[in-house]
Amino acid sequence: MSTSALFHALLPHPLKGTHYVPEVDGWQKAQLNPFLLNGLFECETGNYHTFCPISCVAWLYQKIEDSFFLVIGTKTCGYFLQNALGVMIFAEPRYAMAELEESDISAQLNDYKELKRLCLQIKQDRNPSVIVWIGTCTTEIIKMDLEGMAPRLETEIGLPIVVARANGLDYAFTQGEDTVLSAMALASLKTKTTHPLKGTHDVQNSVITDVAPSLVPVVSHPLKGTHYSPEGMQKNMPEQKQLVLFGSVPSTVATQLTLELKKEGINVSGWLPSQRYHDLPSFNKDTFVCGINPYLSRTATTLMRRSKATLICAPFPIGPDGTRVWVEKICAAFGINPSINPITNKTKLQERENYIFEGLEDYLKLIRGKSVFFMGDNLLEISLARFLTRCGMIVYEIGIPYLDKRFQAAELALLQQTCKEMNVPMPRIVEKPDNYYQIQRIRELQPDLTITGMAHANPLEARGITTKWSVEFTFAQIHGFTNAREILELVTRPLRRNEMSMNFNNTVNI
Repeated sequence: MSTSALFHALLPHPLKGTHYVPEVDGWQKAQLNPFLLNGLFECETGNYHTFCPISCVAWLYQKIEDSFFLVIGTKTCGYFLQNALGVMIFAEPRYAMAELEESDISAQLNDYKELKRLCLQIKQDRNPSVIVWIGTCTTEIIKMDLEGMAPRLETEIGLPIVVARANGLDYAFTQGEDTVLSAMALASLKTKTTHPLKGTHDVQNSVITDVAPSLVPVVSHPLKGTHYSPEGMQKNMPEQKQLVLFGSVPSTVATQLTLELKKEGINVSGWLPSQRYHDLPSFNKDTFVCGINPYLSRTATTLMRRSKATLICAPFPIGPDGTRVWVEKICAAFGINPSINPITNKTKLQERENYIFEGLEDYLKLIRGKSVFFMGDNLLEISLARFLTRCGMIVYEIGIPYLDKRFQAAELALLQQTCKEMNVPMPRIVEKPDNYYQIQRIRELQPDLTITGMAHANPLEARGITTKWSVEFTFAQIHGFTNAREILELVTRPLRRNEMSMNFNNTVNI
């Protein structure tokens, strides 16, 4: 099979409701060679050695300000949330536990009545705009029909209920957010109705339009003297493409990315998730969608198949290099050429990238030539490995719990191109890695830094292996041009600590 055929094999069939924007120039053709696709991808145990996915509640309940998250699980889930999130009960956060006890598991109690009692109490005490049920491993094992109960219950209590399954049996750490956003995208589509002539509109708008069509004013065309109604003019005008970005990031980061696109003449019409549930963006065949994080493949699939939206296949805006290409891909989808500096004949995005890397030189000199090993935890590994390779590090292995090669096709292409430009070998990519074999490879390779989950950090440190918690990259602000320093601050911290320790020991010996 040829190289181009391999790449097109990654793309869904255009008639099945899913769309990717093909790449068009230079490396952007994403020419993933057969060796890259077949020789460097491995899958070992099939197990997820990751943080629990219900931890997505930690950032989503803060992002969606009028929501309430109800985690349905056992006491173990409650202990995890209280310890991992560090929020005490008296702080009254906008999430709670519905603890399943023996009577629930043995079907002695009615699940529907118990959940109705809790939801009515939540509505009375907190009055949210939406309640999000988070399913756990226990709800999967005892086969609780959450999707079946939610529509009936939301009709009775008069409050929307979104069901997301974030169990650790099927999903890795950050995929909990993916299931929630996918469910919210479906909820957003359900709140819209399709007008037979105009396509998809809000329910209110279509009702107002249908009430009195005869009252639509008639206006004269300034040139031809003929009469057109606004409705007829809209039919003749081409549909305007809209851009919706999906992925949960802090408001400051969302503002930065929105402004970066606005500089190139592209307006962001909405974000998923929005700060208020009723402000969820609408999706249709004229909507372009683009992801912010590499673990949102389920959300992307939902948007493409259910709303016929067009997904822009782009690397993710992590690091200056990824942010530049991310903006360029969106510009290409809208038929816009990035603005060029006539003096240097470079795009302003390229100049911005170079300027950011020049400002990071204090960090780059600490990591240039050093090696890093990703054990795999939060699905950000490929994007981080690409950025660290651009910074001069050597990546031995990228362990990742789950890899959607279609959704990350552009990111993989950029990683391959970056390795070629930096003259370093392409790292090995291991999906669902076996920790036992990974530790053996770490002992053989002796990397300068190992980025791993919290469960493995202390045992590895005890064996003299320098580690960094991968969960810190999940909660840090790492997107966009200006936050590249935050990534390198996290990466270099253990290396600087080791250097200080060695200097101290040398001083004591003297």
